[in-house]
Amino acid sequence: MQLKPIYSYISRLAAISLLSLLPLMASAQGSKSQQVRRAALTEADTIPLFRGVAVSTDLVGMAQMLLGDYGQYEAAARINLRDRYFPVIEVGFGRADASDVSSHLAYKSSAPYARIGVDFNVMKNKHDVNRVYVGGRYAFSSFKYDLSSTGISDPVWGDASDINTTGNKASCHWLEFVAGIDARLWGPLRLGWTVRYKRRLANSDPTIGKPWYVPGYGREGGARLGATFNVTLEL
Repeated sequence: MQLKPIYSYISRLAAISLLSLLPLMASAQGSKSQQVRRAALTEADTIPLFRGVAVSTDLVGMAQMLLGDYGQYEAAARINLRDRYFPVIEVGFGRADASDVSSHLAYKSSAPYARIGVDFNVMKNKHDVNRVYVGGRYAFSSFKYDLSSTGISDPVWGDASDINTTGNKASCHWLEFVAGIDARLWGPLRLGWTVRYKRRLANSDPTIGKPWYVPGYGREGGARLGATFNVTLEL
């Protein structure tokens, strides 16, 4: 019977001690959190702004050029800023040499194009050797094309006539929204791919009609999807 008051006293003393320790524990936790945040900021501040430069080439456009009626040779250069931001410029030379058996139309064009933009590394650990990108591009091409055909019937008189027009001037401005991955294969060598949604902004076409192919953009259309497979050297 005498143990009960002693037990009650000890319980109250333990409760009072625990309550008195809570502010100290909260203060210690807060100090620890501040130290972690301060360390993270210090680490971020010590990362150099310039982290390197990379050059790359696209194999998809090259394969299109070799195996199909149109394609492009393309190279790119990008700058690494703090492993998060990657300003990039892409330049290339597009070519088309196509003909349609049913319409007897032949189309030829070859001209340079350029894109400029920026990619963002969205990986949680931005210093990982592998990266996931999202970004955008502004692109432009000014070019000429030749159009020829034999045996086209006149819609009014029904007579067959030939078309042979060269040096038709055209231009095109468009945007590209980019998503892709980039992985280190060995040392400075990297491989990666991008998927692109292209949206035309403005174009200037000759009176003969819209071009069948736009260098850097691809086949004629208001919006289209594209892709690249890049081999990159990062310095």
